[in-house]
Amino acid sequence: MIYLVEKERSADERFVAEVTELVNRAYAVAEQGIWLEGTDRTSPAEIAAMIDAGHLVAARDGDALIGVMRLQRLPTGEGEFGMLVADPARRGAGIGRDLIAYAEDWARSRSLPAMQLELLFPSGWTHPVKQFLRDWYQRLGYRVVRHGHLGEDYPDLVPRLATECDFLVFHKAL
Repeated sequence: MIYLVEKERSADERFVAEVTELVNRAYAVAEQGIWLEGTDRTSPAEIAAMIDAGHLVAARDGDALIGVMRLQRLPTGEGEFGMLVADPARRGAGIGRDLIAYAEDWARSRSLPAMQLELLFPSGWTHPVKQFLRDWYQRLGYRVVRHGHLGEDYPDLVPRLATECDFLVFHKAL
């Protein structure tokens, strides 16, 4: 089951901790070598704020949390998903594809013209997970519309990088 998490869950410390742990565990593998040692992808405060803003989508299999993503409408009018993760033990089971389908349906139901996603991509070497994601997003119809540097959009994150990275912005017309 995929659903938009109710805003009231932002005060549920156990749920927030469960989401935070899943995201950080998935990103520890997906972005290994990109960030300085010990860098987490997110924090309980960031997750609680996403939930409170109505931007967190969760995927469950019974009682098990198996995936999450951030979903929002950008000020420029596009929908955007990010922080897409599936439980690493269930990779390849279609959870990511189902979450993206949910995001695209959400955007279409609001008559948004496109979906956007951002991808951090090492510039001096090939990261197997990032290459897989880039190819996968392109197979799903996403195209790079901007190729820049992380510091242009997120300057506070640059000191935490362990390697030089490109910042790719993808769009898919809906």
